[in-house]
Amino acid sequence: MTRKKFLSVREICYIAIFTALIAVLSPLAIPMPYGMPLTLQSFVVPFAAVVLGAKRGAIAVLAYVLLGAIGLPIFSNFRGGLGMLIGPTGGFIFAFPLYAFLAGWGADRGRWYWLAGGLLAGVVVLFGLGTVQFSFVTERSLAESFTIAALPFLPMEGVKLALVWVLGQQVRKALARAGTLG
Repeated sequence: MTRKKFLSVREICYIAIFTALIAVLSPLAIPMPYGMPLTLQSFVVPFAAVVLGAKRGAIAVLAYVLLGAIGLPIFSNFRGGLGMLIGPTGGFIFAFPLYAFLAGWGADRGRWYWLAGGLLAGVVVLFGLGTVQFSFVTERSLAESFTIAALPFLPMEGVKLALVWVLGQQVRKALARAGTLG
């Protein structure tokens, strides 16, 4: 009896490529008031998930989070280490693997409404956990924290999600047609 592998070599390679892509794009940030930068993390995380699917996308993002946690300067503004995870923006970082899983789960279903639901659920988790940790660390109310840490970023998040929707599905289809993504 043969056992199915958890991940094939090809899948591991795709996970590594997308982990690297996340690590390269995530440090790029535009400083904003109150220390909350505008980053590409919330674009590249769901993009990886839409292309790779729930399991592979979440693993790629989890690998990125672990690499940043051990000190590689791959979080926003080229920072890394455990301090980032316990700081005001750490809730966003903790939310990324779950966001990826939800977005990938929606993409795996193959219907537009599942993808929309997965992406929207991921955004709710991202901004929900991010706001809660920001509130806890900065000792601000949840309402004030939401106003600082989430509200200003929601319009741009809509633009990012539209790009993820279009580009992610196109890349996923292209890889599937090439027979390289199972």
